[in-house]
Amino acid sequence: MGKITYKRLKGSQNMRQRLLLATLRSTPILIEDIHADDTLPGLRPHEISLLRLFEKLTDDCFIEINETGTKLKYKPGIIVGGGKLVHDCGVSRAIGYFLEPLVLLGLFARKNLSIILKGITNDSKDPSVDTFRSTTFPMLKRFGVPSEGLKLEIKSRGVSPHGGGEVHLAVPMVQHLTATIWTDEGMVKRIRGEAFTTRVNAQNGHEMIYAARGIFNCLLPDVYIASDHRNRSEAGNSSGYGISLVAETTSGCCISADTTISSPRGEEADDIEGDDKKVRAAEVGKQIASLLLEEIEKGGVVDSTHQVCISTYFISLTCHVHCHYATSCL
Repeated sequence: MGKITYKRLKGSQNMRQRLLLATLRSTPILIEDIHADDTLPGLRPHEISLLRLFEKLTDDCFIEINETGTKLKYKPGIIVGGGKLVHDCGVSRAIGYFLEPLVLLGLFARKNLSIILKGITNDSKDPSVDTFRSTTFPMLKRFGVPSEGLKLEIKSRGVSPHGGGEVHLAVPMVQHLTATIWTDEGMVKRIRGEAFTTRVNAQNGHEMIYAARGIFNCLLPDVYIASDHRNRSEAGNSSGYGISLVAETTSGCCISADTTISSPRGEEADDIEGDDKKVRAAEVGKQIASLLLEEIEKGGVVDSTHQVCISTYFISLTCHVHCHYATSCL
């Protein structure tokens, strides 16, 4: 076996994209100075967890981290996939952080992927699992991904700071993605969504729905937002509530927006003033409805949440994808 040549990189920016593209292209990489200037230097818990997830999906993967965590050697293995896999995503980032690269790896695995992910299903930083079901998966069909076998089930919800959620993901393998030109935005024809509550009064969900509908119904009649109240074992380990919305257009585009209100993680709590720690459910409904309208006003066939997924991942594989607009969202 010959000597392995590593592509040398520096810094912690775009860690997921680096690891994902290195795995898809079977390129060994060496990353130095990872969070080197931070108070606590080195790889973050969620970045280590992501590496361990890649390790479970591949065969003959090699990972070496130095004592300070500021230097990483990563030699990708063969993407195998498979079933009966389980991964605990921890509570430093939501499951959505892991789903973005996981779905694409699953598409190019040797076997159909079936995995159980545990952790935070909804938070305000990463795309929610609801957004993946309502928006991301329909987008994949444009690239030749069959809807049969592509499934995401929410067994229990979990919000920060203690998580406790669980989702079951199934991804079918594909031989190749289909090149496409995608520029037609169309006109918004309906709004769909889901408001959830965990370990709080279900009335919070109804208030979010009523407030959001109050804005949308002034613009179009076809608005439906479902309610999902969870308690006991299906409600995770923390209390919270949130809402996920998607605008569907006449050309088949899906524009999404979502948010979650819950207790902040330890390091985030210090940055929030006392009066801002709790937001009334009705106000959340108004804010997320306004945010979705802003996304629609920007134009384009994808929202800002999915630009990284579409442009970074799929353009690298199907180079004839044309997105209508671009913003800085890495």
